[in-house]
Parts: sequence; structure tokens; C-alpha cells
Amino acid sequence: MTDTPVADALAAFRASASPWLALPFFTDGQADAVAARVDARIAAGARVLPAPDRIFHALAETPLRDVQAVILGQDPYPTPGDANGLAFSFVGSGRLPASLKAILAEAGSDRAAGGDLSAWARQGVLLLNSALTVEAGKAGAHLRYGWAALTDQVVSAVSARPEPAVFLLWGTQARARAALIDASRHGVFESGHPSPLNRARDFPGSDPFGRADRWLVEHGRRPIDWRLG
Repeated sequence: MTDTPVADALAAFRASASPWLALPFFTDGQADAVAARVDARIAAGARVLPAPDRIFHALAETPLRDVQAVILGQDPYPTPGDANGLAFSFVGSGRLPASLKAILAEAGSDRAAGGDLSAWARQGVLLLNSALTVEAGKAGAHLRYGWAALTDQVVSAVSARPEPAVFLLWGTQARARAALIDASRHGVFESGHPSPLNRARDFPGSDPFGRADRWLVEHGRRPIDWRLG
């Protein structure tokens, strides 16, 4: 590993010529500032997750032109090996996180198929966290490092496109970004967070995936196969 793994990951993403690179986050120095701040934490001994080549995985896997749906998470899982750069996606060897279990139950997926949501990303589901990095054992450690500007700009960019998309906003932080979405052209489906810490328990039974598919079909777009396995 080099002394600047996050800056190197940013450079590699820039070399991909992704359409997301037109966002101000990548053109006006914001991305470089965030990368430098995270690299400073690594230099200080922090273990940052996910692996550098997965930090921009959500944007690399789902280009702007392909976005059919947007799901926003908070930050990567803070246990080494669990996260692969896609919000809520789990690739670890342990038991599935409780929030993901609730999500998969709504999606009609067999838990035995695991929790890797890459199949959703390949169908145009943008699985974006509000912070693209975290520190091992310290959930939320990088939420104020500047990544939120990227999330806001991504949501606004999808909203500005002529093609309709659906936004699944779960929990207070995600729902706050509804103001960035043109609801006259896009589907916006809000509910409580799937976490068991959500005392309102207003995620189970909310049918986010069925509602999203019905909206997509009604607006001339293909539905998404949410089942895993």
C-alpha cells in the first residue's frame, strides 16, 4: 500500500472517465481535500474501510446514465471484510446485519443467498453511502469529512436527468435529501430506517421494492429483480 491509498483510489477513479466526474465534488478540489483528510487518518494509524479499490465502487458500478433507483445508506460497515463499497451490501463471513435482514425480507430474498447487493447495482440501483469511508470499529467516524457534498450532488444530478428514477429514502438522514429531488418527475418513497433501533418499526411492511417497481413500469422503465440468489 502506498502512503496515500485514498488519493490513489481517487486518481484511479478519475482515470475511468466516469460521467460522475463532472460533478463539482471532483472538479473543484472537494474530493482531493476529503482524500487527503482520510489519508491523514491512515497515516496516523487508523484502519480505513472499505479497501481503497472499493471506495468509489458504487459510482463505478452504476454510471449516471444507468440509474433506475437510488438507495442511500449512512457509511460502510465498520468491521473489516464486511463492506464492498455499496450501501447496505454485506460480503463478510459473519451473520447478516439486522438492517440488511429487514431489507432482504421486504425484497423477498432468501437470506441463504447472502447479502452482496452487487446484482442490484448492475441493474441500475445506485447504492450510495453518505460517507464512502469509515474507520474499523468506529461507525460514523467520517460522516463529517466532506463526503456528504458528494451524496447531495449525486442525488441532484439524478434528479436533473430527463429519465425518471425512483428514490428509496429510509431514515431521517436519507429523507432529508428529498428536498433535492424533483418529485414531479421522479418517484420518492420514504419510510423509517430498516434498523431494529428504529422504534417506530415503520420499515417492515412498507413494500419499498414493490412500490418502486410499479412506479417504474408506469413510467416506461423496466422493473428491477430485487431477489438475490
